[in-house]
Amino acid sequence: MSRNLYDPSELMSNEIALLAIFILSVFVGFEVVSKVSTTLHTPLMSGANAIHGVILVGAIVVADHAKTTLEISLAIAAVILATINMVGGFVVTDRMLQMFKGKGKPKKDKGEDK
Repeated sequence: MSRNLYDPSELMSNEIALLAIFILSVFVGFEVVSKVSTTLHTPLMSGANAIHGVILVGAIVVADHAKTTLEISLAIAAVILATINMVGGFVVTDRMLQMFKGKGKPKKDKGEDK
């Protein structure tokens, strides 16, 4: 017995399953991120930046396989958004690392002998 891939009842059950997975992942992600201590945020941001780099590579691969105008435009939008996301993550990480740097000692002027 062959299954009909375009059966509306099977399509609906797949969509409901995907929606349930998405909703559960939102709740789990929120709980995990909210429980992270502040000292771990910088290393986690660095790991997230690596993931964003993989997403950018994936968007470029998808853009390479695009054939229609719609696919090409969506792929270009994905590459642009992934690039913005990755660069923004590095900027935020750099700013966070700047907060942990100590302030340098003030230099004395040569004219002062105190």
